[in-house]
Amino acid sequence: MRKIDLPERAGWRARAEELGFTFADMHGEPYWDESSAYEFSLDEIEGGIEDPATALHAMVREAVAEVVSNDGLMARLGIPEAHRGLVADSWHRGEPEIYGRFDLAWDGTGDAKLLEYNADTPTSLYESASFQWSWLEDQIAAGVLPEGADQFNGLHEALVERFRGLFAPDTDLHFTAVGGNPEDYATVECMGWAAREAGLGAHYCDLEKIGLSDEGQFLDDQDRVIGTLFKLYPWEDLLRDDYARHLATANCQMLEPAWKAVVSNKGLLPILWRMFEGHPNLLPAFFADEVVLNGPAVKRAEAALARGMVEKPLFSREGAGIRIVENGQETEASPDGGYGGHPRIVQAYHPLPVMDGFRPVLGAWVVGEACVGLGIREDRGRITQDLSRFKPHYIR
Repeated sequence: MRKIDLPERAGWRARAEELGFTFADMHGEPYWDESSAYEFSLDEIEGGIEDPATALHAMVREAVAEVVSNDGLMARLGIPEAHRGLVADSWHRGEPEIYGRFDLAWDGTGDAKLLEYNADTPTSLYESASFQWSWLEDQIAAGVLPEGADQFNGLHEALVERFRGLFAPDTDLHFTAVGGNPEDYATVECMGWAAREAGLGAHYCDLEKIGLSDEGQFLDDQDRVIGTLFKLYPWEDLLRDDYARHLATANCQMLEPAWKAVVSNKGLLPILWRMFEGHPNLLPAFFADEVVLNGPAVKRAEAALARGMVEKPLFSREGAGIRIVENGQETEASPDGGYGGHPRIVQAYHPLPVMDGFRPVLGAWVVGEACVGLGIREDRGRITQDLSRFKPHYIR
């Protein structure tokens, strides 16, 4: 794994604008940055990222089965009591998942470490699946990269096959996100593109324009009944909305399914550690009150936690509300972003590698139950946030 300086493509910003990638620059800073790229060997991709992420996903599913049968764990994860039955039933019915992204710390040596799992509403899908692939093709055509260069990027094809395997031809699907957010729209449009290629209908409606029929079914902005809805809207928010009381009667298949509420918050990390303590791809993690109680599992991780730990709220997005504590002193923190009132977990601190002054986080994409692609974000700081840069990669 190396970071390599490369010439940028002439006119790439105009091309991005033409394709609807309007957030390639944000607030005067580059978000998409192709002045350099990350280079991997095939062995690094397969053994260091693909296989561990696929194994982590299987472990996550084991954790879901454990949590949905334990009301105490559901409470620990902040699942509202009124909707715990909905979440458990969603799992027991085998409601299908589409995708997720494991964020990993790795420098190409040793074992990748799981930082968190974006299981419900992961963004950067368009950049990962589409724009970095066009970058690869252009750079090969220009002779910047050799003819044999490749990329760990089967995302779009995997999404097409996932939709094709789950729905009969011509099934109508709806896609929604909060209106006026180009990044969110790019993600749902990427999903819709895959659904259309799978032979399905794909209709978009802004989240705030979804209504209710007299029978309690969800309606789009053209008064069409929504039978299947992919929502780029977190379950932790939806389960606290007034609309949540209609979920049980709306007869609407939700993507991602309700059981993703179990794994789309940071409370998953201590549950995974409890179930798979010592796994090479996991970091010691505990609910904050467990650290105070200092039980046997905490004592076994005492040395790692003393060196450094990261405090995270159960619910947060884009690196909000994170504190890094080393040797008892806070050394870095991010604004709470409105998440400061949530219960917190503690995870042993594992430094990100530093490459040319930036710290990359590897986003391993899972579709269905297999890891199928890679997207990389990097930041000068130790906490990856909303304006951290997206970097392309290739396999030498």
